[in-house]
Amino acid sequence: MEYDDLFQAGCVGLIKAAENFDVSRGVKFSTYAVPVILGEVRRLFREGGTVKISRGMRELGKKAQEEAENLRKETGTSPGLVQIAGRLGVSVEKAALALGSSRTPLSLTGGEEGETIDIPVEAPEEAMTERITLYGIIRTLEKRDQELILYRYFQGKTQVETAALLGMTQVQVSRREKKLLLYMRKEFEG
Repeated sequence: MEYDDLFQAGCVGLIKAAENFDVSRGVKFSTYAVPVILGEVRRLFREGGTVKISRGMRELGKKAQEEAENLRKETGTSPGLVQIAGRLGVSVEKAALALGSSRTPLSLTGGEEGETIDIPVEAPEEAMTERITLYGIIRTLEKRDQELILYRYFQGKTQVETAALLGMTQVQVSRREKKLLLYMRKEFEG
């Protein structure tokens, strides 16, 4: 799967999320947008190909390019989306989509010989090994220390909240947490 296709599917998902987002539901935009974007990427994998652009959008893209060139000749400056949208009689968002659809996609092939560019990706096995090691270290701790780490780093509780749950003061939690982190780091690196 080409990176450009994945990026374009993500952009389509973001646009769909922006168009359909309902503030009255009481959720953050990111909470709504992430699943929509992932849905578009999954759909790309299911369909096994590039993002399809409708004929109408491609034609609008050509018209948008022509209008942009006409405005550039008339004014002597590069036109903005608002000007292009006004000339086409469409929304600014639709003009942006049209211009984007008429652009040649970027490619991950580079150089004159068409060699591919490697994008470094962290190996998932390494993260999994680190996680297993971390869980093993946590299991060696006393029960109360395990709970402290669980509350602070797995449940996102503050030191004050953790102190209340463990019957400690915030200062005690802070000091104990610092000692535990030093111990765990030493064990992890050792």
